[in-house]
Amino acid sequence: MSESNNLLEQVDQVKTRVAKVLELAKSLGADGAEVAMSRQQGLSASTRLGEVENVEFTNDGALGITVYQGGRKGSASTADLSEAALTKSVQAAVDIAKYTSVDDCAGLADKDLLAMDPPDLDLYHPHELSTDQAIALAKECEDAGLAADKRITNSDGATLASFEGFKVYGNSNGQLVGYPSSRYSLSCVMIASDDDDMQRDYAYTVNRDFNELVDGKSIGEQAAQEVLSRLNSQKLSTMKVPVMFRADIANTVFGHFIAANSGGNLYRKSSFLVDALGQDIFPKFLSIQERPHLLKGLASSPFDSEGVKTIDRDIIVNGQLQSYLLTSYSARKLGMTTTGHAGGIHNWLVTANGGDFDAMLKQLGTGLLVTELMGQGVNVVTGDYSRGAGGFWVENGKIAYPVSEITIAGNLKDMFKGLVAVGSDTDMKGSIRTGSLLIDEMQVAGN
Repeated sequence: MSESNNLLEQVDQVKTRVAKVLELAKSLGADGAEVAMSRQQGLSASTRLGEVENVEFTNDGALGITVYQGGRKGSASTADLSEAALTKSVQAAVDIAKYTSVDDCAGLADKDLLAMDPPDLDLYHPHELSTDQAIALAKECEDAGLAADKRITNSDGATLASFEGFKVYGNSNGQLVGYPSSRYSLSCVMIASDDDDMQRDYAYTVNRDFNELVDGKSIGEQAAQEVLSRLNSQKLSTMKVPVMFRADIANTVFGHFIAANSGGNLYRKSSFLVDALGQDIFPKFLSIQERPHLLKGLASSPFDSEGVKTIDRDIIVNGQLQSYLLTSYSARKLGMTTTGHAGGIHNWLVTANGGDFDAMLKQLGTGLLVTELMGQGVNVVTGDYSRGAGGFWVENGKIAYPVSEITIAGNLKDMFKGLVAVGSDTDMKGSIRTGSLLIDEMQVAGN
């Protein structure tokens, strides 16, 4: 039997178990119940300096059950899918519910919002990979990095990871859905030295389809170029300058926007975006579209973790906030309707207006290009932003020299409003598809 058929059969088997668990919850007096089950199986192989460093096989998963009784909620989980273990878990959830407080906002998502017949988003691309093949691919990648330049003196290794799995969700509103998915990645970390200076950097590729990964030789060489470009870095004096976030880390800026715009922070009044719906958050040129049903998308999903169907949605239109990111619970707390964001966002597309990477550097002129961020000094209540950074000093639109050991600071409200341009050099390796971001001014602290 092929791996593909095996996984699809597992989805059907788990659906049968989930249906039984829901019946059991009802028989024990639950007003409502929901059950989620996920399983992941895979292989990860790492090499370092030509030797096998690590081989891991993964085969894990768990079933979670939540029951509702008269506004009270109880949850339990189990990795054991035997009938006895499932019965014990449901009973535990029912018992817990007896002791929790009544919460009028708790409960299943509204039935009319559920994905009863979810579309196939082409997320599952099984690829049989032996341990020897995985090791050979990781070694080829690392060898290419080590051979790139004599200043590459060490390596933190290369890793090939292959994962396949599935999600199944069911509830007492008659929903029982599930789908398989796959994810493959290849990464490489190189270390370079020049006299007393030593730097470390990496490169990686990720895709739902193994055959669409960037080849190992290119990833190794890219990791080498990244680290070599950072040798002999300098410090900067403290100043206020334009700052450009390279595309591969630009998504972190929107990540802070996601946190501030999420229902949990909004109903607790712990966000600078409270009551910001309809307000101008970004400049007029910027829009953010959510497209959950992109075929093979890394963040594509036909439904969220509450079974709510995902839909195309405009988050930002011409700089203006159009939608919060809500779960059923946070939506009820705010007197609104869930937006299908239980479990996260789904493929954000950020509009570009600034041309390619070189065009963005030209527009930056003289200032800081950030390629690395460290620390978590961000406060979504006030918007205050302060993080360690590394990158390059840019003069007259050209990279002059690498910089390190600096801190960049500002306020997210000002950073969002101060966005000058978004590049067309879109990074496709995550849930937020954005190019480089150019911000008019930030505080840079160095010497």
